[in-house]
Amino acid sequence: MKALVLYGKKDVRVTTDFPEPPLGPDSVKIAVSYCGLCGTDLHKYEGQSGSHPVTYPVPLGHEASGIVTEVGENVRDFQPGDRVTANPNWYCKSCYFCKNGQNHLCLHGRGVVKGFAEYICPPQENVHKLPDHLPLKYAALAEPLSCCIHGMDLLDLKMGQTVAVIGFGSIGAIFVQLCKLAGASNIIVIETQESKKELAASLGATLFLNPARTDVSEEIRAAGIPNVDRVIECVGLSATMESALEIAGRGAVVVLFGLGAPDSSFAFRQYDAFQKELVVKTSYINPDCTERAVALLASGGIELKPLISGVLTLEEMAEELVTRELFKKGKVLAEIAKEA
Repeated sequence: MKALVLYGKKDVRVTTDFPEPPLGPDSVKIAVSYCGLCGTDLHKYEGQSGSHPVTYPVPLGHEASGIVTEVGENVRDFQPGDRVTANPNWYCKSCYFCKNGQNHLCLHGRGVVKGFAEYICPPQENVHKLPDHLPLKYAALAEPLSCCIHGMDLLDLKMGQTVAVIGFGSIGAIFVQLCKLAGASNIIVIETQESKKELAASLGATLFLNPARTDVSEEIRAAGIPNVDRVIECVGLSATMESALEIAGRGAVVVLFGLGAPDSSFAFRQYDAFQKELVVKTSYINPDCTERAVALLASGGIELKPLISGVLTLEEMAEELVTRELFKKGKVLAEIAKEA
């Protein structure tokens, strides 16, 4: 089959003869229509690990939607022609964490969606049907949305609170909308690209601050905001993680959502955190959030069109992994097969 394959660090090639994934008795074969480019794909391209260890050669991509073409002999809930998306994370269901309601921390978990390819064959438990009115192009965003829903659960945002969103890529744009739906009174976007200011406002941001041009803390005080109650960091750089703790107000919850490099670190001023009694959390993948993500997408509660910065062929996606020009602007999708 045709696939965009990672053969090693910074070695990606489009091939037409990569082996199709085997169809097991409990699996669903899906002809991929769209697959999104994630920051973890960039980490893998750079020779780093993603959510799970990387074994070469492997097709990149895990944010996929498509059409069922075949099902395993034990599959009863899906049939050819179903429009679906798939959770890429499989869990063993038998380790300590799976048995204690923390399946995303599974000791034996693995990725089961390699979406920059013509076909994927995830287990039926990972597959989710889509309503007919939800375009497959937008359904490919179910996976990043599901991760953001988990981030919102961790953020524990209360109605009327102030939240700061650091970074306004596609993930930051999703979080702004989720915070608005959750009833935040002030949504502060902290982003260096001024070109994103108008979109941020249209999606719900009440204040847009460029840390390269202004003192963020001073501007927040000048706006009459008494406390930043919640902070969600969507970049993953040492500097932005430090900023998240600095901007956070007294009693705040800070969620470090952005994925940093495995060897990166940042300065943690414990006394400052102590004085503010901060709660600092990290967010890992998307435990049992895919069904909620599909329902939210189907409801029309999230604006998706302005989040997509480009739809590319697999050949163009190989180049995008190098240049990242569209990735800097929003969500980039590969179109593998056109929706009928």
